[in-house]
Amino acid sequence: MILPKQRDPRFITVRRGGTLPDADHHLLALWAADCAAHVLHLFEEVAPEDGRPQQAIESVRAWARGAVTMMASRAAGGHAMAAARALQGAARHAAFAAGQAACVPHVAAHELGAAAYAIKAVQAAAPAGEGQLAGRQECQWQRDQLPEAIRELVLDDQRLRNDICWSVFNC
Repeated sequence: MILPKQRDPRFITVRRGGTLPDADHHLLALWAADCAAHVLHLFEEVAPEDGRPQQAIESVRAWARGAVTMMASRAAGGHAMAAARALQGAARHAAFAAGQAACVPHVAAHELGAAAYAIKAVQAAAPAGEGQLAGRQECQWQRDQLPEAIRELVLDDQRLRNDICWSVFNC
């Protein structure tokens, strides 16, 4: 479970009654795509013939450019998550990260799911005893990628949802 029971209006677009401007929604989607792309190699090492997670990342980026619909990106996210289900460990988490990223156009709060799954992927791929350090380094890398316009929003979201995101945002 990575989504809160009650939706935060800061992650609901203005046109749907929330406070999230479209420009910030696009930035959240692109940041989530960057988080997923950063660990995609962990999936591709296990399933190089399966392009669904890569297609999901491409889809969310295309949505941010206005080149695909929200529904198309969300569908690509579902396909990436289907690719994850047959796997385990780092590859599974990396595919879930891509799927979560592609769902950000539909529900902006999936941005944290992409980031959390990416951290879990890095933790799972790390040598024994080094998972926590690798996760903190990935978390910091993600924070370094945050655009200034959404930085405080995401950092606050990490603080508020850290406990339902496996406590991976302690960096």
